Amino acid sequence: MNAQGERWTAEQVLALAPDAASRKAGGKLATPGPWSGAGAHGGGVWGLCAGSGSKPYQTVVDLDGPAYRCSCPSRKFPCKHALGLLLLWAGGGGVPEAEGPPEWAGEWLAGRRERAAREASGAAAEAAGGRKEPGGVADPQAARRRAERRAQRIAAGASELEQRLADLLRDGLAGADRSGYAVWEETAARMVDAQAPGLGARVRELGAIPSSGPGWPGRLLEECALLHLLNQGYARLDLLPEALAAATRSRVGLTTTTAGLLASGAAVRDRWLVLGRRDDSDGRLTTRRIWLRGQDTGRVALLLSFGAAGHSPELALPVGVVLDADLTYYPAGRPLRAALGTRHPEPPPPGPAGPSAPPARPAPSAPSPSASSAPSVPSAPSPSVPPGSDIPTTLAAYGEALSEDPWLDAWPVVLSGVTPIPGGEDGWQLADTRTGAALPIDPRCAGRTDLWQLTAVSGGGPVTVFGECGHRGFAPLTTWDPAPVPLQSPSGAGSTPHGGMP
Repeated sequence: MNAQGERWTAEQVLALAPDAASRKAGGKLATPGPWSGAGAHGGGVWGLCAGSGSKPYQTVVDLDGPAYRCSCPSRKFPCKHALGLLLLWAGGGGVPEAEGPPEWAGEWLAGRRERAAREASGAAAEAAGGRKEPGGVADPQAARRRAERRAQRIAAGASELEQRLADLLRDGLAGADRSGYAVWEETAARMVDAQAPGLGARVRELGAIPSSGPGWPGRLLEECALLHLLNQGYARLDLLPEALAAATRSRVGLTTTTAGLLASGAAVRDRWLVLGRRDDSDGRLTTRRIWLRGQDTGRVALLLSFGAAGHSPELALPVGVVLDADLTYYPAGRPLRAALGTRHPEPPPPGPAGPSAPPARPAPSAPSPSASSAPSVPSAPSPSVPPGSDIPTTLAAYGEALSEDPWLDAWPVVLSGVTPIPGGEDGWQLADTRTGAALPIDPRCAGRTDLWQLTAVSGGGPVTVFGECGHRGFAPLTTWDPAPVPLQSPSGAGSTPHGGMP
């Protein structure tokens, strides 16, 4: 519970579930009957849930994350017991505030925060890029030699890839569908060996285009041109403007570790509204994308987290909550991806005017280097629909982002005052009667049933929609009624455009 006495809603809790079965099972445990010893304190929620055995399951949730621990044998995160406990807590009546957690819950909560503190204390050395000597001092010369060797490997990989693209164009695109995917997979593996994972990922996407349906030769040529541009850009990094050089390094795969970024980067403090969330799975890895927008700065940010097959990624911020936190952006032409740093407690509720009134919240730009230096606190639900832009302004924003990062698939935007028009010959569209403009829905979203959900929410009138605007159209992710309505299932089912890295 935050300082305003607000808890998460049931919808926000259910959005954390890894699948529909877990949501259903968690709902059955959202009553006081199976629980004993439940309580909440300092960003932690815990309880004992009666099961089929003689001992109850010990369930504890750290709301700063959130993160979960349960003694049940389930391999899902969060399990049904954690979901049931959170639903009971969200209801406000079954989980009272306590003076502190019991020993079994307190040890786990304290252990998590101690590990975060240790990681933060070692982040400065990692940010320097050097290898630690026995005395704990980073070696900058060793770091420089490693960077030089990696640059040489990437350059060799990019040269090899250029030859592969030249062979493809010389032989003709029409026969690319007969060579099979294995050739591209081998080329992608060689790029990874060259320490250029970004090139490898784009090569894998290239290999999938010949089986993507009608019009694939044109799309293959487009992607070949973008890959050629990336190779040539890396070969001429010293000649590029700094923003474009940063975008090129990022797309090739030269990234900064999260710990190093938080230790050395400039933090941006704001009250961040969670605009949308999407999970993508390739059968081996689940990638979770969470989009935020600062209420004071107006900046958008993307948080990424990953989970192995069958496991939900740990970072699970429900759509619609607001968190007072520090974000640090990764270097890029148009910074979007960020790392979550310190989460600050909400200010105390306003009291009577006078000397005893609580102080104002600090300015949103105050940076903080450590993700563990503030107490764990849950976030407040968003009080209203976020402001949005019209279609011409949205297209201009996408164009500006694209000018600084030519390999950008899409840019997150909030559209306001648009009406969904069901698909006909021209497909689904979002129409804006104020400007007379219309924006097509990305055709890869055509099979999603939640487009009809968006239509039902609108009732034939204008709505506010958050999503990604790309070269193939707009992919909606969230609307408001006036509470946020996610337009994709938490498990990421359905068609998912723009699945690549931002």
